[in-house]
Amino acid sequence: MTRLTTGLTRTARPRPSLTYPEVGATRAPESLPEGYHHLRHSAVVGHGRTAFEAAGAAVTTWRTHRASGATVRSEAVRAEPGIHLEVSVGVGPVRLGAPCAVVWTAYEEHRVGFAYGTLTGHPERGEESFVVTLEPDGSVRFTVTAFSRPAAWYTRLAGPLIPPLQRAYARRLGRTLRRLVRT
Repeated sequence: MTRLTTGLTRTARPRPSLTYPEVGATRAPESLPEGYHHLRHSAVVGHGRTAFEAAGAAVTTWRTHRASGATVRSEAVRAEPGIHLEVSVGVGPVRLGAPCAVVWTAYEEHRVGFAYGTLTGHPERGEESFVVTLEPDGSVRFTVTAFSRPAAWYTRLAGPLIPPLQRAYARRLGRTLRRLVRT
C-alpha cells in the first residue's frame, strides 16, 4: 500500500510479468530454445573504436529503435536489467504496442547491448537481443537474435507473415544503425 498525502491509501498496480520461461536465452544465441521461431541477423555497421562506441550508445539508449520509426516509451534513458518499456509501430491511432522488460545487458570492452523479453500484453512471446561487437579486425557488427511465438489471436492468425516482418525489422535496425554511426 502507498500512502498519499491526502491520507487516502491506494494499492500499487502490479507490474506485468514476463510471458516465457527461458529468460536470458539470447545470451547464448547458438542454443535458442525449441518451440519458437528463431531470428538471427547480423550486419557490419562501421569500423573502429569510435564507431563501436557510437553504435553501442545508439542501441542501448533506444536511439536505433526510434530512428527506425518505432516509438519507445521507457522508464529509463538507457537499457538496464528490469527496466520496462513499450515499443510500438504504426501510424497515428493505428499503433501496435509491445510491452517488454530488459532481461540482460552487456557493457563490455568489445561487446555492448541488451535483450528484452515480452511482458503480458505483447503480441508475441519470447526474447530479442540487440548487440554491438568490436571484432578483432576492427569491424563493428550489430546482431539481432530472437526467439518468439504468437501470443495474441492476431499474431496467430498472421502466422507465416510474422517471421518475414521480424527479419525485415531487424534489417531495418541494422541499416538505421549504420546511418547513425556515420553521422
